[in-house]
Amino acid sequence: MKGFGKYAIWAYSIMAFVFLLIPIAYTVAFSFNDSRRTNIIWSGFTLENWLTVCEAQGVCEAFGNSLLIGVAATILATTLGTMIAIALVRYRFRFRNATTLLIFLPMATPEVVLGAGLAAQFLQAGVPKGIGTVILAHTLFCLSFVVVTVRSRVVSLNPALEEAGRDLYASPVQVFWRITFPMLLPGIVAAALLSFALSFDDFIITNFNRGADVTFPSYIYTAAARGIPAEANVIASAVFFLAIALVLIAQLSAAARRRQLAKAA
Repeated sequence: MKGFGKYAIWAYSIMAFVFLLIPIAYTVAFSFNDSRRTNIIWSGFTLENWLTVCEAQGVCEAFGNSLLIGVAATILATTLGTMIAIALVRYRFRFRNATTLLIFLPMATPEVVLGAGLAAQFLQAGVPKGIGTVILAHTLFCLSFVVVTVRSRVVSLNPALEEAGRDLYASPVQVFWRITFPMLLPGIVAAALLSFALSFDDFIITNFNRGADVTFPSYIYTAAARGIPAEANVIASAVFFLAIALVLIAQLSAAARRRQLAKAA
């Protein structure tokens, strides 16, 4: 029975892994499909989709909008979230616990409720919907995730290192940029990557607040009824391969640093 359990775990793990990879494999495969009107049935292999990716109407514009929104929302959410995380850990002030609770609420709120509520607020304020309202909505949505990620990093910092910097007559600004910020950087980068992924991938909140502008998830949603164009699969595949490449580069760089430190020791 022990041997059966071991093989069962392996079999279950492989099936789960394959199940997760099927949509990705389908997307990559059909980016090479020689499709005409629809991209549902395999018609033949071609590289034309990769060479003329922007010929499909609106696909590159939608991707550019998602990229702009993701970068802007990531910068705003990461900057504000880092400051809030430091304030919540390092300072004592009135309503600190209530502030922490309010920061965590958007994470527990369904996206449809959050998107509809933000859309109603923009409507009451007379703000026209568009790229700007989507950036604001995504910033508010991603802010909680940034605070949670960076806050855990701030808690783990050793205050003695900052005290040593002050003992060496460093100003508060120098202590922050030369000691605190480098130690916070891994958490900030992780929060920024998470924020960008959430923003770029979001459909529900975007759909409530985008107006006439189209993002890449919105384009995919409207195109799915007639078969997602192969050019959209090309962009999705390229984003996937880029993410894999970044992860591999980060892992190889970390391994190289570890080897250097081991040699130095």
